[in-house]
Amino acid sequence: MAPASFFPLSNTVCVMDASGSLGASLVDRLLLRGYTVHAAVQSHVEFEHLKGLRNDDDKMLKVFKSDLFDYQSIVDALRGCSGLFYCFEPPRDHLAYDEHMMEVEVRAAHNVLEACAQTDTIDKVVFTSSITAVVWRNDRKSLPSDLDEKHWTDISFCRQLKLWHALSKTAAEKSAWSLAMDRGISMVTVNAGLLVGPDLSIHNPYLKGAAEMYEDGVLVTVDLNFLVDAHICVFEDISTYGRYLCFNTVINRPEHAIKLAKMLAPSSSPQPQSFQEVGTTIGQKISNRKLNTLMADFENAPPES
Repeated sequence: MAPASFFPLSNTVCVMDASGSLGASLVDRLLLRGYTVHAAVQSHVEFEHLKGLRNDDDKMLKVFKSDLFDYQSIVDALRGCSGLFYCFEPPRDHLAYDEHMMEVEVRAAHNVLEACAQTDTIDKVVFTSSITAVVWRNDRKSLPSDLDEKHWTDISFCRQLKLWHALSKTAAEKSAWSLAMDRGISMVTVNAGLLVGPDLSIHNPYLKGAAEMYEDGVLVTVDLNFLVDAHICVFEDISTYGRYLCFNTVINRPEHAIKLAKMLAPSSSPQPQSFQEVGTTIGQKISNRKLNTLMADFENAPPES
């Protein structure tokens, strides 16, 4: 048995979009915990990576081809589910973040939350956002305390600096919260740091402004397993509310920055002088205490049978 504060709201949940690494990993972990999963993937994406999951019991996994601009396809994937894990994946024909992508992501979030409001069985939504929806503001260097889930990125400031990823994530999350509150949807957000893994490259849109985030002590990363655990934790714990900043590494030393730079561009050889003197530490100015307190019990919980 899991701790008393953790219990599945129902046996069937939806992961949308399951096309990317986070979505596919969520599907895998949820199946292992005993859930029946509706895996919604973009209509033009091959889903062979999902077919091998839990093939001992194909009834536990149902794959849906969904278009975030086709309301009915969203409703079909949500039908019978008590929960939704929503993580936006950019369309394969438009991976760059710009003003158009912001409009796409905001509209997609609105469509999905509206579909949840019209699905009687949905009890809870876990919405994946980004820490870039927290850290960008004109007065960020003069904040008296650490940034946490109460802080929001300034949309006007992002537009001025063309920080399109941060602008898109902030606008989409705000749109989702507005609709959730208006429709009475129980929602929590996981605001993730830079996801490190095999897919990470120098072209990741999160990295626009990385040097400034590093200097401000708010450049943070998260590994895939921790991010997946965080999503399931905030879903299963009945006490969760609001936003949760999710990261498990702070890049605040030159050695850390060099290691990250080598991951992003393995062929290059960044030198310590590119950052600061080795051994110096930039003060961390961001806190994930709210999530870490919640995860303390979850990490020791055995999987559901």
